[in-house]
Amino acid sequence: MPPFDANKIFSVTEISLIIKEMLEGVLTGVSVEGEISNLKKAASGHIYFDLKDQNALISAVLFKGYARGVNLKEGDQILVRGDLSCYIKQGRYQIIAREAEVKTRGNLYLEFEKLKAKLSEEGLFDEDRKLPLPQFPSRIGVITSPTGAAVRDILSVLKRRGRNLEVIIAPTLVQGEGSKEQIVKALENLQRLTPPVDVILLGRGGGSIEDLWSFNEEIVVRAVAASKIPVISCVGHETDFTLTDFAASLRAPTPSAAAELVVKNAQDTAEKLLNLNKLLLNSLEIKYQRLKSRFELAANSKFLKEPHLFFDRKEQLLDDLKETLCIKMDNLTRSKEHSLETAVQRLKLLSPEATLKRGYAIVRRAATGEVVRSSLKGERLTVQTSYDNFEVETI
Repeated sequence: MPPFDANKIFSVTEISLIIKEMLEGVLTGVSVEGEISNLKKAASGHIYFDLKDQNALISAVLFKGYARGVNLKEGDQILVRGDLSCYIKQGRYQIIAREAEVKTRGNLYLEFEKLKAKLSEEGLFDEDRKLPLPQFPSRIGVITSPTGAAVRDILSVLKRRGRNLEVIIAPTLVQGEGSKEQIVKALENLQRLTPPVDVILLGRGGGSIEDLWSFNEEIVVRAVAASKIPVISCVGHETDFTLTDFAASLRAPTPSAAAELVVKNAQDTAEKLLNLNKLLLNSLEIKYQRLKSRFELAANSKFLKEPHLFFDRKEQLLDDLKETLCIKMDNLTRSKEHSLETAVQRLKLLSPEATLKRGYAIVRRAATGEVVRSSLKGERLTVQTSYDNFEVETI
């Protein structure tokens, strides 16, 4: 490195590069042990975190090439090996780690997992007990710090996208002593309002696991689960998870995203109604045009212009039918009379009287009148012919 020139005026970039060169040229291959804080796992695969002890803190990054198979948790006590460097865009020094070894899991992480398992077993995180979000919210409750970025982000989104929304802010501490009690009290107060709010946004900006711990406190999680009003948990950044996320009706990755979800829900429903209204109007228009065409066709028909022609044609048809019916009735009558005459002639031919006229006789026993088919000697018989009746005796 060239000698330092006290008379030279450096730019910010130049002095930052000098510091970077000094650090990277000297502190390489260092090993540092500390507790993880502000852990962030980027979508790129890189892992960003701070290492701290009781008196100091240093930033660290584990690039994805070295991060494979490494499972780091907030609060872990770890040993990292790497090179010290300067991130000149932010003017801070950091460790670029090549190795990361977990020594012990952090107490807060272990406490988080223990309480999560306990409440999950009780059913506080079950999906079937979570309340649905309202379709058209008009009153929105917000529980957060009155001075943080979260409340500004929420109000900005609601003002930009929402219409006729009433926002009731319940200001609370979101970290530190007394914060958990204030959060529970704010939840209770919002549920007592008349008229009630439709949905509650509970959240804050990002931070370390210690900063977000109020939203892992058991009394806060139970209060969220017991809420009679749907709660959207929006704590920290997308990579941050707290127990209120599991107990709430819905988890949003950020406070502004929670506001987007509330308004979007109403906007989506309004758009669906608008589309349905358009479909209904189109359907009615089509039906109207069809009826109009049928009416115009009917209005131009001869029936409406000259209705007597219709009835005249019907009367003519009726006359034709009457004439056809009379002809068919006459023919049927003649046919039946002929059939009757034929039957009478057949009956006459088959009658006993006609048989007698042809020279036959009917012989009966004189005592009983029974027709004789065979007789005994000396039996008295009656003989009937077509001309006379007389008695005889067999010999």
